[in-house]
Amino acid sequence: MLTFTDNRVVRLFNIQYPIIQGGMVWASGWQLASAVSNAGGLGLIGAGSMYPSVLEEHIRKCRAATTKPFGVNIPLMYPDVPALLEIIIREKVPIVFTSAGNPALYTQTLQSHGIKVVHVVSSSHFARKAAMAGCDAVVAEGFEAGGHNGREETTSLVLTPIVRETVTIPVIAAGGIASGNQMLAAFALGAEGVQVGTRFVCTPEASSHAAFKQAVIEAPEGGTQLMLKKLAPVRLLKNPFFYQVQEAENKGASKEELEQLLGRARAKSGMFEGNLETGELEIGQVSAQIKSIQPAADIVLELLQTFEQTLQQLSASYLAK
Repeated sequence: MLTFTDNRVVRLFNIQYPIIQGGMVWASGWQLASAVSNAGGLGLIGAGSMYPSVLEEHIRKCRAATTKPFGVNIPLMYPDVPALLEIIIREKVPIVFTSAGNPALYTQTLQSHGIKVVHVVSSSHFARKAAMAGCDAVVAEGFEAGGHNGREETTSLVLTPIVRETVTIPVIAAGGIASGNQMLAAFALGAEGVQVGTRFVCTPEASSHAAFKQAVIEAPEGGTQLMLKKLAPVRLLKNPFFYQVQEAENKGASKEELEQLLGRARAKSGMFEGNLETGELEIGQVSAQIKSIQPAADIVLELLQTFEQTLQQLSASYLAK
């Protein structure tokens, strides 16, 4: 098995492998985060779907389930952010990933408490802002990713090297990564780690509903699309609700009309409660590649083995000649 002792992401987080589990809403609770951390990666608790008291419970349960580092992901668009950060600081969480907002708002405060801060970006412009805000690393998340996404629609293949050229801090690639050969491709483009979301949804440890997991592994190629760009762009699995949104957008629906159509708790209904008809089902393009539900530790091992096998195959095919 390859070692990553000289890898900056590994050193930054004090982990064994440069594999980060995405902090996905309604999927990334303490069970998934602790399983990934125990397997040598970095598990993240997804605080975007949690009230402050719920996050506190998940942090404490995660700490009881692993002695390894873990972190929390916070989308900065949510109103409870100050209360969530207060809990993170009080509970001495070592790592925070922020997204969907201005990294300058909280980075220095978190770092003053010894917390490593990573910001998720969808362009080199936002990567530069994150670096200027003092972030310890950035996640370059391509258009392929599930959940909330950038309006630029830049793919990981293009975004990763552009961000690598823009900043000197470590770059973690995300979007369209579910296998070791995709991980190796990200490294070839300049990434020093990968963030994997969709693949970890299809695990027993993910808190998302079994019906949603099954829908993900049955998703066809082209089964997702980026929608709701007038609100906050989000990649959705195609279901009856998706086609409602598509019809509204084709008719030129206003931001207010789309907000009314979206309503409240639709993501919870779909991903956590298993309502596949009218729920919002956020998932990445790479869902078309996933065909099974596997334990998180098996996925980490599979990523590493395929990474090494692909590297060896390429070396044998090209470097030895």
